Amino acid sequence: MSPLQFIRQRPFAVLATVAVLWLLVPVAAKRLLRVSLAEFGAPAEFAASYARDLQQYWSLRTRSTNELLRTAQDLANLNAANAVKIQEYETLREEVQRLEDLLHLPANSEYRTEIARVVRRDFGTWSQRLVIRKGRNNGGPNGGIPVGAPVIFTGGIVGRVAEVYAYTAVVDLVSSPTLRVAAMVEGDSRPFSFQGGPNPPFTQARGTVEFVPLDVYASTTTPKRIVTAGLGGVFPPGIALGYVQELELDTNGLFKSGTVLLDPRLNELHEVAVLVPLNPEPQ
Repeated sequence: MSPLQFIRQRPFAVLATVAVLWLLVPVAAKRLLRVSLAEFGAPAEFAASYARDLQQYWSLRTRSTNELLRTAQDLANLNAANAVKIQEYETLREEVQRLEDLLHLPANSEYRTEIARVVRRDFGTWSQRLVIRKGRNNGGPNGGIPVGAPVIFTGGIVGRVAEVYAYTAVVDLVSSPTLRVAAMVEGDSRPFSFQGGPNPPFTQARGTVEFVPLDVYASTTTPKRIVTAGLGGVFPPGIALGYVQELELDTNGLFKSGTVLLDPRLNELHEVAVLVPLNPEPQ
């Protein structure tokens, strides 16, 4: 082999050697290295997140008085509407409590809500994740964020907590192929399967549904709203997933399948809510 050929092939040889050595490293050591890198990288991500918040604060300070007055008026109208919603919610909650006491039914599992800022987004083709600014050491006296906790926002499901570190947590988005949820059509109690799918960048997030009953129809003019079915003990029932506009027969002809359009705001989230169960089931 000539010296020139050796020089050209040397990077590939080094890469192959590193790959072989990495395969020989024990799994525990790989996990320790990954956790250590995440913990050491968290302060930098924290600083960048707080810097963005500070930048947004000063950008708002530069707005005119008229803009601030209009914004304050909009917020006042929104607060008034929310006050009415809260009163309706309290009335319904008291009615549910009365019926549970009357029928001697067990109370529904309750959650406490932890609001968390989004630190970083990872919208790859095969995995879509968020890093939020709360972890094991955040969450007050009741404990931090647990693995597997559902994450929601005003448009419905965001995803599920996949990894938890000291002050950060990683959330698998509902659009990721790694997340599968029991779903149903709103108003229909028959469950079927929802799963995220490969989503190219700069497009509206999508998922897929399978094992949909044959008598369910959807079209662009009459789309069906897909919500969580509440099975599996992770996501509460009735939380929005998206809309399906077309259903087709699967290969065996026994069920239907289709594509679900998810909320476009998933690509621009700044804050999310983590539902931490008050009485978690034993693993």
